[in-house]
Amino acid sequence: MNTSVARTPGSRSPVSDRAAAIEGVLPYRLLNKFFTSSPWAKRKNEPDICDLTFGNPHEMPQDAYVEALQEATFPRDDQWFAYKQNTPEAQEAAASSLERLLGVPFRPEDIHLTTGGFAAIALALKAVADPGDEVIYSLPPWFCYEPIVVEAGLVPVKVTVNLETFDLDLDQIAAAITVRTRAVIVNTPNNPTGRIYPAAVLQGLAAVLEEASARIGRRVYVISDEPYNRIVFDGARFHSPVEFYPHTLLAYSYGKTHLSPGERIGYLALPPTLPERDGLVGALAALQLAMGWIYPNAVLQHALPRLERFSIDVASLQRKRDRMVDALREMGYRVSRPEGTFYLFVGSPDPDDEAFVASLADRGVLVMPGALFETPGFFRISLTANEEMLERSLPVFAAAIDRSPSTAD
Repeated sequence: MNTSVARTPGSRSPVSDRAAAIEGVLPYRLLNKFFTSSPWAKRKNEPDICDLTFGNPHEMPQDAYVEALQEATFPRDDQWFAYKQNTPEAQEAAASSLERLLGVPFRPEDIHLTTGGFAAIALALKAVADPGDEVIYSLPPWFCYEPIVVEAGLVPVKVTVNLETFDLDLDQIAAAITVRTRAVIVNTPNNPTGRIYPAAVLQGLAAVLEEASARIGRRVYVISDEPYNRIVFDGARFHSPVEFYPHTLLAYSYGKTHLSPGERIGYLALPPTLPERDGLVGALAALQLAMGWIYPNAVLQHALPRLERFSIDVASLQRKRDRMVDALREMGYRVSRPEGTFYLFVGSPDPDDEAFVASLADRGVLVMPGALFETPGFFRISLTANEEMLERSLPVFAAAIDRSPSTAD
């Protein structure tokens, strides 16, 4: 699909076709509307509002996080705040942590530090795909995939997950692969559904991509978007596509692990099993410079070894999850119990999810409509709201479902 905006011959518009294309994609238009004119935009700063929209903190940050940044701010030498690329101490800490999590022997040189997960995904796409290549991802998606894909000059190809299990639909993915396919984005644990894709599903995906790569005569890569891979519940074992498909580039962000999305640090990791690894290393360094020096700032790199020692309180998130899921189910909502992340993806009792979200906002509860995730009929709740907000929201959810079209007499 061509998302570029048609230009009149001789047009003197100062806006490039690429920028106009990004402005034109549906997710960007919906997100921009949400930022500027939604009930959230109008009411988010009201003192008694229950803001359950974005994964932003609604409590003071952990002392350990503040102390890590404070310590990293104190200079040890005259180069402390100089240009930084990949600080060896930060790479070593990240690689060791990733090896412990996945059982894959990542090395420090496999870690390419970035300004958060956004940059890591964009870096991966630009490293393996050329303008006009296709990138497959599943709906409901993180709403920034399409703008990132289009900015890279690539073509988004969308399939849907199984909306009963929230698992990847491997048949749809296989059918969507063409000679122009270059990458498949996989987000696990998934935002917004909270699904951790099982090992069997990821093994099946690997088989699909091996067969397709051989058939079309070019490698199809996986870009595994894993900012929530430390936020899993009930002792679940997280599996990464890296474990099953060596042609995987892993994108990670610390903004979720520490609930600090405004502090931009993450990385793109190349597994040692990646056959093309050596050829990509130089390309990544060139792109990190050309994309605007997308290395994290010096203080965050210095802090990273300490940041790897702790995370937000996952047990507290699990208690919030259980409280909300149990209460919403008792009210009559359709909601799965997420295995990870800090979101609930809830079936809207009104087929018009945007109207239902507006009715909640009228009563002081702000959530995100499923339309924003290109999956109407749902809405998303963020569990990063504080417990007092969540408790105040429950009577509102109860009143809203009682008055919704699907439950009214």
